[in-house]
Amino acid sequence: MSKIQPPGAIEAALAADQRVFGENRVQEAQGRWGGRRGTLPDLELRLIGPLQSNKAADAVALFDVIETLDRPKLVDALAAAGVRAGKTVRVLVQVNTGAEPQKAGVLPGAAGLLIDTARAAGLKVEGLMCIPPADEAPGPHFALLRKIARRNGLEVLSMGMSGDFETAIRFGATHVRVGSALFGERKGPETPSSS
Repeated sequence: MSKIQPPGAIEAALAADQRVFGENRVQEAQGRWGGRRGTLPDLELRLIGPLQSNKAADAVALFDVIETLDRPKLVDALAAAGVRAGKTVRVLVQVNTGAEPQKAGVLPGAAGLLIDTARAAGLKVEGLMCIPPADEAPGPHFALLRKIARRNGLEVLSMGMSGDFETAIRFGATHVRVGSALFGERKGPETPSSS
């Protein structure tokens, strides 16, 4: 996770051959990565923050994978942006495993329908993503995500952050979102405790 990291930290990661980066915001990512796309052909950018439908075209243009598909309106916006860009849009469906009202993500019981809707719209659904509640053990949430993925024939599981990635790996994570573990604690207005 490279969000709000200073340029020197990003350059150090690139020098160490890190090529997969997650960003929370489209506009911030455009400023950080827009000019690097042509010089780093193996760069993979993943949107890991919530996406507003009106930013879908910008997200499709910049990101290789959008990990936060969580509603039918966004399916429509991404599909339309993909058609306009002549690009198959790769997505992960974000599942709100804790049914937390303040968090984005489709509820577990509705995940299958959203996956079917996205596939029917021409999106390439590669897997699922979740962020468990901070005050609960993550294992049951990771197990639930794995169960939903298997039920829907999906292989990719993006789950686990710096504080719980080892547990996520035990439950089958194929992608983990580690920023603090690589870059140290973030300094800035959005310094959460576990990413």
